[in-house]
Amino acid sequence: MAQVVAAVDVGGTRVKAALVDAAGHEVESRTVPTVPGAAVEGVLVGQVAGLVRDLRDSAGSRHEVGACGVVVPGLVDGSAGVARWSANLGWRDLPVSGPLTELLGLPVALGHDVRAGLVAEVRWGAASGARNVLFLPVGTGIAGALMLDGRVVEADGWAGELGHVVVEPDGPLCGCGAHGCLEAVASAAAVERRYAALSVPVAGGPVGADRIASLVDASDPLAVEVWGVAVEALARAVTLTVTLTGVERVLVGGGLAQSGETLLGPLRAAVASRLTFQRAPTIERAQLGERAGCLGAAALAWDLS
Repeated sequence: MAQVVAAVDVGGTRVKAALVDAAGHEVESRTVPTVPGAAVEGVLVGQVAGLVRDLRDSAGSRHEVGACGVVVPGLVDGSAGVARWSANLGWRDLPVSGPLTELLGLPVALGHDVRAGLVAEVRWGAASGARNVLFLPVGTGIAGALMLDGRVVEADGWAGELGHVVVEPDGPLCGCGAHGCLEAVASAAAVERRYAALSVPVAGGPVGADRIASLVDASDPLAVEVWGVAVEALARAVTLTVTLTGVERVLVGGGLAQSGETLLGPLRAAVASRLTFQRAPTIERAQLGERAGCLGAAALAWDLS
């Protein structure tokens, strides 16, 4: 019987779950909508427990589950096993590890989705062998996670909010209430908003970030201008982080990273132009994509088993 762990990544709209072996391979997986009312105590835990039981039943006698890892967004107290706060899912001080341990009869680790994604990239992805890494998912919002000297920086759950570093003091209002946050200037959503504000409306509704990236490749002047604003903002944030922490590798993930060198090439050049004495980091696309959180949960579980 092969040993595996259960891994669950809880998102605002979807929950991804899998049984994962020690090499990071998913041997069984499920993706389902996040249950309504996830903020109510017991509701989310019930969904997670049900998914893990389903995976165990599917695996049958072929695999033995040794532990479970769960990752969630927001502020997370992993040592207490409590999801402290999530703006999107609405919970506060939601117990996770304890109730799941009782329901599943397994040790359960709770972690933050982006920090766990960084662990997965170091263990099985694009940051293999690195000890000082910035993981920068750029999608609808912008998140961040840091590994320094081989240890993930948590700061009681407060570390890594690079999306809310102000890069444009008089810039657009951010959802957090500040003006000019990196997320409000350089996220995929921000790129789409800026393009829509400057362009003539077209049939079919707003132009998505993927289409804007294609227009950049075609040298469309407006798209190039809008893209350049986002790249410059990202470069300011990356340079700040490199200077403060000395990270040697920057992994860019999320939806905007799907554009590949359309984003990464100009970002490398913009960061290089700002560095003087600092160690120049490699800047690459994250490898694990949307499975990073789930595989990160697996990494947490393997560390328990």
